[in-house]
Amino acid sequence: MDLSKLTNKEVRLAIEALQNNDLKAWYGFFTDKAIFTDDGRTLDFKSFFDNAFSKKERFLTINRVENDGKDIYGHFHAGQWGNFDVFFKFHQAAGGKFDRLDIGQGK
Repeated sequence: MDLSKLTNKEVRLAIEALQNNDLKAWYGFFTDKAIFTDDGRTLDFKSFFDNAFSKKERFLTINRVENDGKDIYGHFHAGQWGNFDVFFKFHQAAGGKFDRLDIGQGK
């Protein structure tokens, strides 16, 4: 899949880790206490993504990118839930790592 639409370098590298199912690399882009929400519900970041990576969840397409490359909208394969449109909104801390990730069903 073409990731050239991802203009924020850290977001692109994090999404590459997701696409390659590289959990260790994925976690390396986030602060230790990253906040995570899924459709507005705050969930445990690590347990959610341990499960997601075990099911090889990934973007199938990236449809648009906004907010200086930190908001991604696309079609996603979500393991047991099937394929549907989603958003990932990355929040970048001063040091460059992400301290929050909001995901949910896209519109």
